[in-house]
Amino acid sequence: MNEDQVLLIDKPAGITSFGVVARVRRRMSEVAGHKVKVGHTGTLDPFATGLMIIVTGKECRNAGNYSKLDKVYEATFRLGQTSSTGDPEGEITEVSEEQPGLAQIEDALAQFRGEITQRPPAFSAIKINGQRAYKLARQGEVVIVPERQVTVFSLDLIDYSYPELRVRAHVSSGTYIRSLAEDIGKVLGTGAYCSELRRTEISEWSVKDAEAIEK
Repeated sequence: MNEDQVLLIDKPAGITSFGVVARVRRRMSEVAGHKVKVGHTGTLDPFATGLMIIVTGKECRNAGNYSKLDKVYEATFRLGQTSSTGDPEGEITEVSEEQPGLAQIEDALAQFRGEITQRPPAFSAIKINGQRAYKLARQGEVVIVPERQVTVFSLDLIDYSYPELRVRAHVSSGTYIRSLAEDIGKVLGTGAYCSELRRTEISEWSVKDAEAIEK
C-alpha cells in the first residue's frame, strides 16, 4: 500500500472533518500494520457534505498548499430566520415574514461578488488567543472574530422558492458560506442562515471524482 497519497473523499453530513481523518487513519493503519499519518486540507462543517482532500504519509507536508486553493460550493439559504451558529444546528430565531422578489434577490447577490469584507462565524475553527473560536463560543463567551478580505469570484442563483434560496459560489480560501448567508439576509432585511452546504470543487478537483467514506 502506498502510504503517501492524496485522497478525494465525499464527506457525508453528520460527521466532522476530524472524524473523516480518524476513519481514514484507522483503516490505513490497519492495512499498513502501523500508524499512518493522515491530515486534511480544510474543514467542512458537520452539517455540510462534499469534497475533502485528505493527505497521508509524506503528502501531509503539502497540506498547506491545498488549503489555500479556491473552492466551489452549492448552498441553500433559508430566509426569514437566523441561527446562532449560521447553520441548522444552532438556535433558530424568527426574524421576518417578508418575501423578497426575484429582483431583490439578484440585487442582493450582486453586492457580494468580487472582493468583500467578511467576519467569520464565532462558531468556527479559527483560533482566538490560541483557542478554537467554537470552543470559546460553546463556553458562553462572546467571541468576535476579526474581519478579513475574501474574494467571491462568482455567486449565481440556482433556484429561489421562498423561503429557500439556492446558490452556487466560487470563492477564495477562507470564505465562510455561513457568513455569506447571514450577510445576504441582512441586506434583504429578512435574516438568513445556511441550511444546506455542499463543496463540489477545490481548484481542479471535483467531488465527482471523490470516494464515499465507507468505500
